Amino acid sequence: MKIIEQSGSADIVQIGSPTDSKLFVLVEASELLPVVRKITENAFERLTKLNERLELMLLCDPRRTVIADEYEKIVRQWIANITRLGAIPNGLWRVDFDTGEGYLSWRFPELKIGYFRDYGSEFDDRMPVKSLIEEIAPIWA
Repeated sequence: MKIIEQSGSADIVQIGSPTDSKLFVLVEASELLPVVRKITENAFERLTKLNERLELMLLCDPRRTVIADEYEKIVRQWIANITRLGAIPNGLWRVDFDTGEGYLSWRFPELKIGYFRDYGSEFDDRMPVKSLIEEIAPIWA
């Protein structure tokens, strides 16, 4: 693991090669969540400011293109940062942690990883982790 970038007050570390898949247990994903949350919060705040600027502009304003490019740059950097941590971006501000049986799922601004979804299921079909642990005691719990 090495520090590859700093985002605000959080260090962004690379767990392995960006192309390597990482399997998480709940404890590992939960320990990584503060970093994921900080990265996401920083990107969210930057996009919010851009949206506020866009709302004040006319649709024909040529500066909108520059803002749209900056918007895309922020989103791409967020995706790259989350991927470097071994997690999987699954839509804007949504992150999955692969368990080998499915995904532990988190969405900004949730405070903890509280949901799980099977491979192939949609993000909105997430199930509460607590009930899964009580029912089937998965190996990632």
